[in-house]
Amino acid sequence: MLSRAYEDELFRKLYLLASEEIEGLTDEFCMRCHSPIGVYLKEIPPADGSKLSDIAKRGISCDFCHTVSGYEKIGNGNYELSPGMVKRGPFEESKSPGHETTYSELHTKSEFCGICHNLYHPTNNIPLELTYTEWKEGPYAEEGIQCQDCHMRQSPGIPATGITERPDYPGIAGAGGGKRSHLYTHYFVGANTIPQVQTDKSYEQMAMERLQAAATLEITLPANITPGTESTVKVKITNAGAGHYLPTGLTELRQMWLYLKITDNSGKVTYESGSLDDKGNIDKASIIYHSVFADKDGNPTEKVWKIESPISDNRIPPKESAIEEYSFTIPAGANLPFDVEATLKYRSAPQHLVDELFGEGKTTPLIVDMVTEKSQIK
Repeated sequence: MLSRAYEDELFRKLYLLASEEIEGLTDEFCMRCHSPIGVYLKEIPPADGSKLSDIAKRGISCDFCHTVSGYEKIGNGNYELSPGMVKRGPFEESKSPGHETTYSELHTKSEFCGICHNLYHPTNNIPLELTYTEWKEGPYAEEGIQCQDCHMRQSPGIPATGITERPDYPGIAGAGGGKRSHLYTHYFVGANTIPQVQTDKSYEQMAMERLQAAATLEITLPANITPGTESTVKVKITNAGAGHYLPTGLTELRQMWLYLKITDNSGKVTYESGSLDDKGNIDKASIIYHSVFADKDGNPTEKVWKIESPISDNRIPPKESAIEEYSFTIPAGANLPFDVEATLKYRSAPQHLVDELFGEGKTTPLIVDMVTEKSQIK
């Protein structure tokens, strides 16, 4: 997935829009992580990529990561590079017939990932993405579980989250090498389900598997229900599998929300929250877990370059929970039982923003049902 960092059409359209609206001020800033070789070779700017070499268009390549030799500070792509024939990696004893090798402790630590996966606004320093900090201040860091221990143990069918197995993959890394107890996988799948990125459907499937092994739901029904009077259903959402907040990343774009449906014994819907309108937008009364930022006029904005202040953040930290309450009334004279179904849903970007960037009706972000729980009012 890192190799798609430049090719991601959602990113590129946002990037070009930002370049146009603020006259190129973020051209190099964004590409330090999306096309680091392009920045290093001074092929950026211009933002349109007309000067980018083929290797720069490959996003974050094998060679780039294995020439990172340090960092100035965590965040904003402040890596230090040592290009050449010496490649750095997590094994103390490794040899290659094609280049020199050296052990790098940095490649075994979450700090390596944090170089790009913490993001601060380039002019006002407002935190925009704090995936590394969310891990660092959470229980997984206390337990010594690094980013690599989940994101580099995933393979098809094995999400490798906090609530699934995270197996070793013994084998030989290269020709002539000895067998090792574990070889890190390099899928680097998170939760990106934008169709334009998925040249290989297996990555989409792994993103879905990761999302579906990240959270749990628990429904609590009222002790006594009298038709014709108001009752309350509680839904507990627990971030059981992610070592960072749910969701994480650029969370002014990411949307995780709770869909609740109550149906009578004939299948008729008597209560619903979290549904989509005919344009694909989540109903305004829904509970959406994301970050909300304001522009200079205090209005909510999803455009990173316009952010001037935070408004709210209701995301769920690792191993913590959120409890939502829904009030509803079962009609007088209704026949029980009533079915209650709660589903935690996710998509990488809101439909209205995708419509603005791609054209209305051109692209639909994939909606993933992360987890569903059912109960019954009897």
